[in-house]
This record gives sequence, structure tokens and C-alpha cells, in this order.
Amino acid sequence: MRAAVLRESGQEKLEVLEDVETRALGPGLVRIRMRAAGVCHSDLSAMSGVLPMPAPFVPGHEGAGDIVAVGEGVRGLAPGDRVLVCWLPPCGSCPACRRGQGQLCLAGFMSSGTHVFRHVPSATDLFGFAGTGTFAEEVVVAAGCAVPVPADVPYDIAALIGCGVTTGLGAVLNTAAVTAGSSVVVIGCGGVGVCAVQGARVSGAAAIVAVDPVAARREAALRFGATEAVHPDALGDAVTRVTGGEGFDYAFEVVGKSATARTAYGATRRGGTLCVVGAGAMDDLFQLNMFELFFDEKRILPSLYGGGDVLRSYERAIALWRAGRIDLAGLITHRVPLAGINDALDGMRTGEALRTCVEI
Repeated sequence: MRAAVLRESGQEKLEVLEDVETRALGPGLVRIRMRAAGVCHSDLSAMSGVLPMPAPFVPGHEGAGDIVAVGEGVRGLAPGDRVLVCWLPPCGSCPACRRGQGQLCLAGFMSSGTHVFRHVPSATDLFGFAGTGTFAEEVVVAAGCAVPVPADVPYDIAALIGCGVTTGLGAVLNTAAVTAGSSVVVIGCGGVGVCAVQGARVSGAAAIVAVDPVAARREAALRFGATEAVHPDALGDAVTRVTGGEGFDYAFEVVGKSATARTAYGATRRGGTLCVVGAGAMDDLFQLNMFELFFDEKRILPSLYGGGDVLRSYERAIALWRAGRIDLAGLITHRVPLAGINDALDGMRTGEALRTCVEI
């Protein structure tokens, strides 16, 4: 089969390799024929080295497709089932899962250091990003990574629910629990950011200000429900106009940098909530002084994978989409030029392997 591969960390361009094979199908594993894959910003961060990931590897952790085969001991899944890929499946038995915090389960990370693919001609073993690697025509993953979805959910939409949609909506609905009538600012309007915008709209926020330096992203945020969208240089003016200078009730940082997190903190009112959604580098330190931390009483809430039960979050996203409360089809057209990735995935298009490239 074919797979898009990053040979070395720091490279921007993927190479489509032929004659790639998946790992063997064993007990507890399933083989999925990929029908759609999305590009999450975490893939870009792994490629650049911001997120640690050994190379060579197949990027991609958003995907959907059909079960081809199941290994021994797999229950509840059968060939032909339509599934989305869950890159961080809860095991259901660890302390985090027993507390109802399946998004903190570490069992899913155990396969991140496993060779998921092999390039046969060069005898080169390949990792799969986050233990998956959806930029391939097929992938073998743990059965818990394959979550059945109803037949009326298109593959491309299911793929995005697998990470970006769940992360953005969940940060608003689960982690921050935005209340009706409140004021919200979202810094960073890629796919996750506009999903946070949609979550704020569903929650009934009265003011939703989207902040991004890219004009096309600001325009997209308005289409997805922001009440206004501004360049970062105009954020101070928005704080004054929208909140009377007090600051927003909720601020969402969806970039993954300490500088934007600090900006979001400053845009949050005293007693308000800063929700950190972006995945950043281990050496990028977010600093506060102890007096402001005490005196302003702002809540700082990190949100990993939507901050809640991911399986329930998938169901909620599908229900909101069916009801017309959120726009997921619009995410498919919210595409950003990423030549090194888009060209590779576009080159893998066939009648049976759809590649939807959306920067999240």
C-alpha cells in the first residue's frame, strides 16, 4: 500500500512511499482501510519537532474508514463496520478512567513508540504518529482505537470528530463549561479554534470574539459563529469595546505558545477562566507572578482532547451536527495551503481512498 512518510524531524514535506505494509494483525487489533484523514496542527508540531515523535513516521491521527479484519479476542467490531480513529482510547480500568477522566488515560500512549508500518524495499520500520498514522491507505491499531459511527456520518466528518471537533467543542462544553450570556474570546482560529467558536455559540455566549493574524481564518470564524473577528493587534480595543475593559469571562488559547497564553490571560477578567487548548513545546514556559495569580483569582484550565469522556463527546458532536446546531461540513472547506502535506495526500487520492486535508 501507499503511505505519506516524514523521513526526518524538521522536514516540511512528506514523501509518498509505495510498498509499505502495516504491522501484523494480532490479538486485540483491527485493520482499517482509511477513507478520510484530516491534518491536525499536532501533526505539524510532530513534524517540526515541537511534539516529540521519533522518525521516520507516518503522520496523521484523525481518520475514518472501514474495518477490514479483526484480530483474536476482538468483540463488538466486524469487517465492514464504519469507524473513526480514536488516537487516545480510554482503557476503562486505570485510575484515571475509574475517576471518569478517560482523556487522561495513558494506555493509549503505550503504542506511540511502536513500529506500526514497514517500508518493505528498504526494510525500514516506520512509526505511526500517536500510535496510529492515518496518512496511509490502511492501518492496524488497537481495537479501542476503532469507534463505530452511524452510516449517515460521512467519512470526512467522522475523521474530524476523531480529534479537532472533539477537542474544540469539549474545551468549551466540558472543561470551561461556558455559560449562556457570557463573553468569550478565542485566540487561534484554525479548525480547533473555530470548533471552540461553535461550542461557545451552542452554549449561548452573548459575545464571541475570534482572534487570528490570518484574514481568511478571521472570515471563517465569523461564518462559524463569532460575533466579531479581529487581528491580534486589535485585541486590546476589543476588550475595551466588548467588556468595558474588564476582560472576557472565558478566554481560549488554541495556538500552543506561551506568548499567546499570556495574551489570553491578560484578556481574561478577574475571576474569569483561561482555557489552554493548544499543544505546545516542553521548553516553552508560561510565566505568572505570584501576586497576580493570587490577586486576580483567574482559573487556568488546561484541556486535553476535549477534557471529558471522548466516546460521549463523539456522540454529542454527531447529535449537534444532525440537529444543525454545528457546522462540520464547513470544516472540510476550511482548508489552509500546506503544500508539503496537501500535495502528498492529494497524490494518494483514488476512488476508494479519500484524503480530506483540513488544518486543525
